[in-house]
This record gives sequence, C-alpha cells and structure tokens, in this order.
Amino acid sequence: MKKSFGEFIRELRENEGLPLRKVAAFVDIDASTLSKIERGERTASKEIIPLLAKILIVSEYELLLILLSDTVAESLIYENNSSEILKLAEEKIKYLKSKNYQQGKLEL
Repeated sequence: MKKSFGEFIRELRENEGLPLRKVAAFVDIDASTLSKIERGERTASKEIIPLLAKILIVSEYELLLILLSDTVAESLIYENNSSEILKLAEEKIKYLKSKNYQQGKLEL
C-alpha cells in the first residue's frame, strides 16, 4: 500500500459516492478537518477508525494499519538508514512484547 491514509480514505469515499460533509458528520468531525486528513495536512485519530470503517465499508484493521504505517514512515522519511531502523524496531517490539508477557506471567 503506497497510498497515504488520507489518499486511501478519499478514494474509498469517492468510490462510495459519499460527500465529504456526510462522512465527516458520521464520524463526528468537521468537514474541514476531514478534508485536511484527506490532503495529508492533518493526522487522523485512532478513535475515528471504527466509524470510518463502517461508513467506507472497509476493515478497521486495514485502516489502522495504513494510519500507523503513515506515522512510522513520516518519522523515518529523512533518515538515511530507515531500513536498519525498522529492522531494529521490529526486534525491539518482539523483545518488549516478550518481556511484558513474561512480567505478566510472573504477576499471576
């Protein structure tokens, strides 16, 4: 998925023939805010994902995945070693999940 979150939801909205104001009202945000999200000028909050998924007929998982990948990509876009950073981050995530799991086990 090379499209940004905003581009993706704009495409879905247009494919469904939904006006911006209708989608914005459904997710309880201003139409101008949704417009900025679609143009990449503002980041969507995770809280609107379930409602966006419902009105745009797409899975919450897919929307969240694209939203979070945008966040990661934007934080690394100007780093020369972004691939190495991502590999290390993946290892750290596995380690931290394992550590949290083990600590959770000990507390029982």
